[in-house]
Amino acid sequence: MRFGIDSLSSDGFDDDAGVLGHLGINVSDLDVARRYYDELMPLLGFEIFLADDDQRAYRPVGGKPGTYLFLYPASDPRDYSPGAVGLQHLAFIVPSRQTVFDVHRRAIELGSDEIHPPQPFPQYPPPYFAAFWRDPFGFTIEAVCHHDR
Repeated sequence: MRFGIDSLSSDGFDDDAGVLGHLGINVSDLDVARRYYDELMPLLGFEIFLADDDQRAYRPVGGKPGTYLFLYPASDPRDYSPGAVGLQHLAFIVPSRQTVFDVHRRAIELGSDEIHPPQPFPQYPPPYFAAFWRDPFGFTIEAVCHHDR
C-alpha cells in the first residue's frame, strides 16, 4: 500500500480508501483455525499473509485490494454466539456460482454445519447466489456470487 500525500486522489482520499483494511477475529483454538482456514481461504481467493505462533492472517491473492482476515487466540474462554452482539457473519465474494459450490463442498468436508446450500436468494438484489455454513467456532461464513455465471 502507498501512504502519504502522493497517494491521495483528487477528492483527498487515498486510492485505497473505501476498502475495509482488515478484520480480526478471536478463536478458541488457533491450531484448529489454521487447519480449517488454510484449506478454505485459497478457494475464496486468499493467501496466507502472516503465519506466527500467536496469529494467522490471510490477504487477497495477487495483490488485489480487499480486506485482510486476522485470526487470534481468544483470551476469554466463552464460546461465540451468532445471536449475541458482535459479528453476525463473514461474506466472501467469489467469481462464479461454481466457486460457491466448490467452497461450500469443501467447508462441509471439513466438518462445517450447513445453514443454506448453494442457491439463489431472490430476497436480495439479483443476481445473488450464495451458500452459508458455520466454521468450527460457530461463525457464519458465506460464499456469494453476484453474477449469473
